[in-house]
Amino acid sequence: MQVVNQSIVTGFVLLGLSDQPKLEKTFFVLILLMYLVILLGNGVLILVTILDSRLHTPMYFFLGNLSFLDICYTTSSVPLILDGFLTPRKTISFSGCAIQMFLSFAMGATECVLLGMMACDRYVAICNPLRYPMVMNKATYVPMAASSWLAGGANSLVQISLAVQLPICGDNVINHFTCEILAVLKLACADISINVISMGVANVIFLGAPVLFIFVSYIFILTTILKIPSAEGRKKAFSTCSAHLTVVILFYGTILFMYDVSDKLISLLYGVLTPMLNPLIYSLRNKDVKVAVKNLKSQNKSLE
Repeated sequence: MQVVNQSIVTGFVLLGLSDQPKLEKTFFVLILLMYLVILLGNGVLILVTILDSRLHTPMYFFLGNLSFLDICYTTSSVPLILDGFLTPRKTISFSGCAIQMFLSFAMGATECVLLGMMACDRYVAICNPLRYPMVMNKATYVPMAASSWLAGGANSLVQISLAVQLPICGDNVINHFTCEILAVLKLACADISINVISMGVANVIFLGAPVLFIFVSYIFILTTILKIPSAEGRKKAFSTCSAHLTVVILFYGTILFMYDVSDKLISLLYGVLTPMLNPLIYSLRNKDVKVAVKNLKSQNKSLE
């Protein structure tokens, strides 16, 4: 990589597992298999939510968005990671680094907001079931999903715009598998207080606010479920939101490791583990999805 005037860089070197070359082939196979499962699992979920008319509801519309988002999130980084495992000199251009940071940051922020929107859908469905068709109509849930994408993209644009303006002096080596924004900021030879403040505000908006909203929503949801007189009714009501609650716990429970740049392997596994498990959680815990997948399989067999 060339350095001009000790401040302008044309690219970065990604360390990845350079210090442990024996593990690279093992992790290449592992990450590749997980990536294929992500594409297959989330692809099938998107397909069944489109093709099965019984799944044309707000909950499954949000689920389809979540699956598409997980595919986009992993695709923004996993191909680069896989290439790094096979390439002796792991480099990425400055523009490629900026694009990769933008996409991964945007997808992460979008998922935070989208999970909050899904909690809102479950709240209305369980706490106000009679008003659900009127409140959560197409004119409501489509803009809700669209606003999640727009908010995530806008936040990422702000953060990455601030990051790429920083001068990089000296070492251009990123101790990570991808262009992770915190690792890039460590290379800056200027005051990054604005970046830190901006990311802090973004964390409150895109992490803190959705978590608080989800927490409050589920307090009302659980209170309503406990008031249902029959055990069967309580079980049925809880089953409609158990998959979402599981995904929320998994997502926010592991996202904490994403900011621990020193632990690259945990960050890497976070990036592929959650998107891989999401379709499994929804398919295993949801009878409608199971039936839709079976119908899709039977249709394929009949075509053969």
